[in-house]
Amino acid sequence: MLEGPPLAGFIVLTAQRGGTFRESYALAKSYAEARRQHGQSELLDAIVSAKPEIDRKRYHSPDELRDQGLARLREAVELLERKATPDEVGAYKRFVTSLAERVAEAHREDGVAVSDAERAALDGIASTLGQ
Repeated sequence: MLEGPPLAGFIVLTAQRGGTFRESYALAKSYAEARRQHGQSELLDAIVSAKPEIDRKRYHSPDELRDQGLARLREAVELLERKATPDEVGAYKRFVTSLAERVAEAHREDGVAVSDAERAALDGIASTLGQ
């Protein structure tokens, strides 16, 4: 569960070259803003209290990151659906989705806010989350 949000951000970040600094900053900013909303969701409070980390050596290509990352996200949601309340599951999905969208919008590529590759990554994340 802890790995899901940063994985979603990195799936989007690696979908298109360029903007890595701005996109990484957007990911960190999403966590900071979620921390300021402390108390709205015990689950999210626990998730955002940890530093967003990802083992970059684990994935050898953007495709491998996407495929394995989406699988990990799916596993996290399945676990949450068994153990957490529906509100907590919804809050988790919304956080992951909004973080990924924020990363996608952090850097304009080819004159557009969200590139086709980033849109495809966002669609894959949304589909995995059942949204």
